Amino acid sequence: MWHLYQFPLCPFSRKARLLLGEKAIAYSLTRENPWDHRDEFLQMNPAGRTPVVKDDNGIVLSDSVAICEYFDETVDKNPMINGTAIYRAEIRRCVALFDQQFFGDVTAPLLHERMTKRLVYRQPPDAKMLREAMKLANSHLDYIDYLIDHRAWIAGSTMSMADLAAAAQISVADYLHGIDWAGHKQTKAWYAMFKSRPSFRPLLSERMEGITPPAHYELVDF
Repeated sequence: MWHLYQFPLCPFSRKARLLLGEKAIAYSLTRENPWDHRDEFLQMNPAGRTPVVKDDNGIVLSDSVAICEYFDETVDKNPMINGTAIYRAEIRRCVALFDQQFFGDVTAPLLHERMTKRLVYRQPPDAKMLREAMKLANSHLDYIDYLIDHRAWIAGSTMSMADLAAAAQISVADYLHGIDWAGHKQTKAWYAMFKSRPSFRPLLSERMEGITPPAHYELVDF
């Protein structure tokens, strides 16, 4: 049995949970606030970041890329990085785009302003930082619109790790009121489809204490 250490608004934990759900891998959840800096958690991952997975035999894996690729390589069901070498490279490019660029531009500042400041520092958010994050979110959604106009899925003809990475980041940004869906019909349709998947439903039902998502957050038809 695998045990996943995460917190509800960690987009990288969400990506791992989506993969585990798509592959029907059983796991339990343990809440781990990275700002708590627990010694036991730091022993598993000295970087102090979620997610971390551990099994009953003591195997410990950290970092969402390492975790997701481990399970994709060891569990045959629903492979998420497959196809030709060129296709696999495109999947990894898109994963990096969302894990790094989207996170840095959009998710990280939203988490800092609307979660960390509120729960840890008891400070109000910076309106200027929020406006900039939402502006950059709009640019990223423009690019996703373009991809979906030319492909069935984010990276190509089949659902892949790129879709999991994108959906994980967007879901956290949406929870934090950072997404304006107006004018993004293609991305909205893709995301609505993703919301309906059994792997995604448990994520949408979770809540972070003291932070309320928008009314449309859990709705498939939004």
